[in-house]
Amino acid sequence: MHTGHYRGGILIFLAILIIAEIIWSWKKDKKAYQLDETITNILILVGFHLSKLIFAGYQLWILGFATDLAPFHLPHTWYTFILTFIVADFIYYWFHRTSHHWAPLWAFHLIHHSSPLMNLTAAYRLNWFSALISPLFFVPAALIGLPPDFIVLSYALNLLYQFFLHTEAVGKLGPIEGVLDTPSAHRVHHGTNPLYIDKNFGGVFMIWDRLFHTYQPETEKVRYGLTTGYISKNPFVLVFYGFIALFSHKLKLKP
Repeated sequence: MHTGHYRGGILIFLAILIIAEIIWSWKKDKKAYQLDETITNILILVGFHLSKLIFAGYQLWILGFATDLAPFHLPHTWYTFILTFIVADFIYYWFHRTSHHWAPLWAFHLIHHSSPLMNLTAAYRLNWFSALISPLFFVPAALIGLPPDFIVLSYALNLLYQFFLHTEAVGKLGPIEGVLDTPSAHRVHHGTNPLYIDKNFGGVFMIWDRLFHTYQPETEKVRYGLTTGYISKNPFVLVFYGFIALFSHKLKLKP
């Protein structure tokens, strides 16, 4: 019951932010929202949440199996959670980067880049079947003894944090640019500008991008979408487009 109230509170808070961003876009004439694109994003979000319910057992089984194979298990302490959060973010960096460079994973991920607009509703433009592959990347975290519930929570917080990055309402944030992922850094990640392609893969921290030479600050106006062109406003077409293109050998990586 308490968990449901907690999640409900988060959803209400996110909805308030979306409404505030819509008002900002309207008053400033930023054109960050289009009704049909927003409806598409909401329908994709609904489908994504349903898929999480369907695949939750599978995801927990994968992590549980890996946990049983671990030679030792770290205790449930605050410092173990901090370690888990950092490890999860490092894994997310490579999961995300691989999703841009390997066609089978790009088939899942391209939907997230398919919108020509950048706004908060685009944050959860996620493939309904991504839950089939994401836990596989976090198996190493379980094998080194990190608690599976900490892994799940860290990944969930990572994705929640990224919700706030999908906006043009926030400019550059001074000294934290290049340290934490910011709206500016994430706008770059969504850019089709040649300078911006395959940059800024970090979820929360930008240290991995700096360390592995994929960091790029925002220096020119961002053009959003896919380099291969617009796909559709139909959520089912968007979800399955990558798989159909992959198996018909027509899937092109970005760029």
